[in-house]
Amino acid sequence: MNRQNCWICKICRNGSKRLPSNLTLEEVLQWAQSFENLMTTKYGPVVYAAYLKLEHSDENIKFWMACETYKKMASRWSRISRAKKLYKIYIQPQSPREINIDSSTRETIIKNIQEPTQTCFEEAQKIVYMHMEMDSYPRFLKSEMYQKLLKTMQSNNS
Repeated sequence: MNRQNCWICKICRNGSKRLPSNLTLEEVLQWAQSFENLMTTKYGPVVYAAYLKLEHSDENIKFWMACETYKKMASRWSRISRAKKLYKIYIQPQSPREINIDSSTRETIIKNIQEPTQTCFEEAQKIVYMHMEMDSYPRFLKSEMYQKLLKTMQSNNS
């Protein structure tokens, strides 16, 4: 996401009122009701990922999104290739975007990626989801980014 073109960044930087036409105040308000609501709406994960990127902690959402894509892969060969890539980027110790998971989960993934199934990252994905829900989600709701977006949506609605 290029900061120059990102509508989220423009709102935070200079109070731009240009938003995607199908983003609604109802959707933005839903995000504050629960982390699940944030993650299951159309724009919630995008805005949350932009926030985490600004916080320099976007490895969790990237891993979670990559797992969502991975689970939908039907081809065994594609899964094998993607599983190895996910391991190298997020699971392997000292990897570029290493996620915070316990050693037993990490060891299970190492065993599972020899013959990867659609669920071989499921436990790590649950752990990462919990970290986001308990740690960064409350900060997101208090963030300048979310507050400005909410105010912009409310003023556009009136």
